[in-house]
Amino acid sequence: MNKPWRPESLADARCPMRQTPLDRGPEHLVGIGFRCWLAGYETGEIACWEQAWTAYAEALGPVDAKRALGDLSGWVRAVKGHAQRRIETFPPGCKGFCRDECVAISMIASCQHNACPALRACAFTLLGCPMIDEVIEGAESFAATLRSVSQVLSPASICAVAHLPLGQSQMQH
Repeated sequence: MNKPWRPESLADARCPMRQTPLDRGPEHLVGIGFRCWLAGYETGEIACWEQAWTAYAEALGPVDAKRALGDLSGWVRAVKGHAQRRIETFPPGCKGFCRDECVAISMIASCQHNACPALRACAFTLLGCPMIDEVIEGAESFAATLRSVSQVLSPASICAVAHLPLGQSQMQH
């Protein structure tokens, strides 16, 4: 059972990309998609997936949104299935992204810019275990689909996960 979100619980887990406006563009799509899709899997509430659909359909149109969300779904399902730790996300509606959401964004940017060491470090950090192959495959597929619809993340979105502050649940380990 997930504990309710409190702003102070993730105060140290804000995204280093928070200085960049992330209310649109490819980074926003990845972050919001990751947040909403994971929340949908955890809660079973269709409203979470509808929020992702709305963001993707507005940015890409319905045909490309359907393709992108299909790959997003596979990637997030793999993350959820292999994670050996609780993946933290900010609640829907938050403008910024927390540490885990930034790591997810960085994974997709790493795929698009062929930054394999960063990709593997992000996958390991996000999952908390070495079983990363299926998650990497899902990320690569999603990244390729985004690229095919002209949604290329900035190389600046590739973060050094070792320099990200830990969230509360990660500090306890």
